[in-house]
Amino acid sequence: MSLPDHHIEVKHAAVIGGGYTGLVAAIRLAEAGHKVTLFEASPTLGGLAGGFSIEGAPLEKAYHHLFRTDTAIIAMAEELGVGDRLQWFESRQAMYYGGQMYPFAGALDLLRFSPLHFHNRIRAGVVALYLQFNKRWERYATQTALAWMRRAAGKQVTEVVWEPLLRGKFHNYYDTVAMSWLWARVHVRANSKQKWELKEKLGYFDGGFEIFTQALAGRLAELGVDVRTSAPIEAIASDEAGVSITLGGTSAHYAACVVTVPSGAFSRLIAGAGTSQSYLDQLASITYLGARLMIFSSEQRLSDAYWHNINDVRLPFLVFINHTQLVGTAAYRGKHVYYVATYVTMDDYLFTCSNDELESAWFEGLATIFVDFDATAIREKHHFRFANAQHVVGTDYRDRIPAKETPLPHVFLSNFSQIYPEDRGTNFAVRDGESIARIALEDLDG
Repeated sequence: MSLPDHHIEVKHAAVIGGGYTGLVAAIRLAEAGHKVTLFEASPTLGGLAGGFSIEGAPLEKAYHHLFRTDTAIIAMAEELGVGDRLQWFESRQAMYYGGQMYPFAGALDLLRFSPLHFHNRIRAGVVALYLQFNKRWERYATQTALAWMRRAAGKQVTEVVWEPLLRGKFHNYYDTVAMSWLWARVHVRANSKQKWELKEKLGYFDGGFEIFTQALAGRLAELGVDVRTSAPIEAIASDEAGVSITLGGTSAHYAACVVTVPSGAFSRLIAGAGTSQSYLDQLASITYLGARLMIFSSEQRLSDAYWHNINDVRLPFLVFINHTQLVGTAAYRGKHVYYVATYVTMDDYLFTCSNDELESAWFEGLATIFVDFDATAIREKHHFRFANAQHVVGTDYRDRIPAKETPLPHVFLSNFSQIYPEDRGTNFAVRDGESIARIALEDLDG
């Protein structure tokens, strides 16, 4: 994006939130010639894609990869000069069900998936193809995924494949999730291959997503954006003259403000701003789940698959990811790196328990799945806990989504609860950073 000419009146804009949406929005506002200050409550930038170090190499606190269809972030990486660091790797998937791990990466694996009767394997494949080519997602918005799958795919397919995944992803809300959400997951995944590719390939940056995060931060520095980390905002208020933001008991004035925090957190920030109770209730009506993750490095190679869906609700985690099966072990001193993760309500034991308690439950689960699992072979362990990590998409969700233009003058909201019917992800974070910046610029330059 080119810089404006000298006729543009320079105004001071604030961006709250240092995830990819906030970082991209700040870049675009600054490129348009405005002064920008960005506030991030945590010590680091990147949000869920924020990094740490394991085996001397950078890694994301929450697992990330890209699909071929993630065009917004791919284009941004090219623009920032790190497109050549994005590499594509063949992905292998597996499913754990009934005490056994099954390959589950394509049509042939589905045909060999013995827990389903043969005619139900065919039925499951037909349903997946139907969803892949059907673009009319609106028809699914008022139906639950569980009920739709029971009708379309049948009782056995639903109970073996889809219900455990919905339970793992949405915990107690599994039977309320709209089919439009599940349609998007199947549709995007199924259409992510290049025409010439027989197997799915996933994208990952050489050096981790920290490469992309640092490229964004570097562009902000070039543009003179004032980036303030460890800066939790306390309140937001506005009128026709501008926006007042309170930090550390002191208020500062801005011409406009882009907010990228979760909707519930935004409602608390503006509670004293004179906004209608109905709007605050709309923001608070979006239900969020928390995520708990453990990443560890080990001498052991536990599997030849990258992504493992755990379709056994008795086990205390949703997914097991063999990160180095996708990208190789060279960057990690030849060691294997794994993620264990689950989504639960934020009052659930698995979210509130100590790291030691979580390890006890999860190591027992890993030993159930991988009989050779040896906890003594673990070299490093890292725990992360994220509140508001996944929003629950019910059949009335379209009525709950807040508009990007808020009732507060000059205040604009962009967070992943507005991504619909697609699920949240780094690509949509970049895309929405672009779109919220355009909306804010109309206000600043109007």
